[in-house]
Amino acid sequence: MIEENTQDERLIILDTETTGINPREGHRIVEIGCVEMINRQLTGRNFHMYVKPMAHGMQMVMEQEVINIHGLTDDFLRDKPTFEQIAHDFVNFIKGARLVIHNAKFDVGFMDHEFSMVPGLPKTADICSVTDTLKVSKDEFGSPKTLDFLARSYKVDKLVDRTYHGALIDAQLLAFVYIEMTRKQATLNLQSGDSQAEDANAIRRVDINRPKLKVLAATADELTAHENRLTIVSEKGATPLWQK
Repeated sequence: MIEENTQDERLIILDTETTGINPREGHRIVEIGCVEMINRQLTGRNFHMYVKPMAHGMQMVMEQEVINIHGLTDDFLRDKPTFEQIAHDFVNFIKGARLVIHNAKFDVGFMDHEFSMVPGLPKTADICSVTDTLKVSKDEFGSPKTLDFLARSYKVDKLVDRTYHGALIDAQLLAFVYIEMTRKQATLNLQSGDSQAEDANAIRRVDINRPKLKVLAATADELTAHENRLTIVSEKGATPLWQK
């Protein structure tokens, strides 16, 4: 279940691409993509960086199987900054927000691994809360679902070109998925602001101290036009409803 968010809460929809699947084996982040959302609306503020993966002072060489997934080659990443060079800007962008991530255990695991190698940086949990849409999909569909499945299910899969699984591209797609996932919550939030919403048939009392309604009388021309229209109706053999 998605944790209810306040109207002005800052959400960061986040995704990463990496050199492999396990940071404990020395794998590193090669791309970070974040999009900002407030009040269920994308603000247009993004954080997107390609990162040169390092090991023992040298650039890591990625396996072709990984390159086939995200399309990032060793040559492309050669002149990109290291994680340490962009770490503080990244932390400043996400700090205090709620992160929305699909399979958060994977991304947060890599983020914490990267943070641990930069002196003075906190863990993700110390600066952000996290909503994992993979877990939410289990609640909604009975089993965990991939981002591709959710995008098709919510009919937002055509909104983003995903030739490769780029971090920013996937973050944008997840943002659209999240909006659809939380539509029910948004409806409930709107209803909760109305004390009468619990009973759609409840009698709604009108405040007796309300300002009097302004009465606009018909002009002479409007009255004449009205009478002419009634004459036409009568000639056609019909009778206005209020005269029946």
